[in-house]
Amino acid sequence: MRFTLSSTLLNGRLQTLAKVINSKNALPILDSFLFEVQNNQLAITASDSETVMKSTIALDFCDGEGSFAVPNRTILDAVKELAEQPLTFDVDTERCTIQIAYQNGLYKFTTLNGEEYPRTQSIPDGATVITLDADILNDNISRSIFATAQDELRPVMNGIYFDLTPECLAIVASDGHKLVRNKNFTVKSELPSSFIMPKKPASLLKNVLAKDSGDVVIKFDDRSAEISFSDGLLACRLIEGRYPNYNSVIPKENPNQLTVDRKALIGTLRRVLPFASESSQLIRFHLETGRLVLSSEDIDFSTSAKEEIVCDYTGQNMNIGFKGSSLTDILNNLDGEEVVIQLADPSRAGIIVPAEQPENEDVLMLIMPMLLND
Repeated sequence: MRFTLSSTLLNGRLQTLAKVINSKNALPILDSFLFEVQNNQLAITASDSETVMKSTIALDFCDGEGSFAVPNRTILDAVKELAEQPLTFDVDTERCTIQIAYQNGLYKFTTLNGEEYPRTQSIPDGATVITLDADILNDNISRSIFATAQDELRPVMNGIYFDLTPECLAIVASDGHKLVRNKNFTVKSELPSSFIMPKKPASLLKNVLAKDSGDVVIKFDDRSAEISFSDGLLACRLIEGRYPNYNSVIPKENPNQLTVDRKALIGTLRRVLPFASESSQLIRFHLETGRLVLSSEDIDFSTSAKEEIVCDYTGQNMNIGFKGSSLTDILNNLDGEEVVIQLADPSRAGIIVPAEQPENEDVLMLIMPMLLND
């Protein structure tokens, strides 16, 4: 079997797929990429047994069909230093040998039997299907993934929750201290259904969709999900369990409203946060009409900082505390020039939304307050 393809294209796909492979695998063959040549296309698969990712490349030239597995380090080292040029693969699947010819040289090494590579079971018919624009899904995952938890006792919090309802598709993440809820009103279903995607496949999907365009099709059942995009596919096992009722923690009545420049607030937080206690990272907000004062202090080291920022505030005078690093993360993951912070009282969660919502979407972030010792 012989085929030719671009070195840069191959290297780009391998670098993305390599993120799937674990450093230690229960099955030795999972240290390898599976190459399958069929219908003038090369499909490359990487797996860690729970997450499987496949990428398809159209071949410049192809003579023959078949499959073989290549150790990931060998092929990655072989192609990453090559400049853009055609690579010609000569594969003997019976003897398990491979020869890769490039402009000034030749690689020779052994392959593994592609038949031994574990195949994933496809999701049966009757599964729920969601179709979503790649850019929108990428934005939603990018906006949410920072808020997922690392909680061994509550594994459901460690993933991104997809909640399909008759009104919208809500994509949610929370670690108990902060929460992100993205509503997309273009996707809905009369039959409510949901799933929790683990953090690893969500991160892989984010990297792939950033370079992608077109529609993404998500097919899922109780145990696994299959996500198809323009030049590949990702299949993953889902986190089992019930996700908490995220809507119940979002305060409904928030009469105190602060509108502030997002980048200016991030800048102020960066200047004030180094002077806060390292353990608590507490930032105090003092709010009064047209005025916001951020302050921090570390009693142990006798350091403190205070800065005033121009804002538009309507509501009662208030002192409320937030964890500086969590608030910075939230602001960095929102788009737009201005944000609106909605508050009820110092003991209830603060809601942060962009001043201008994306089209057909409703983005909301929530942060729990910290106790102030007045």
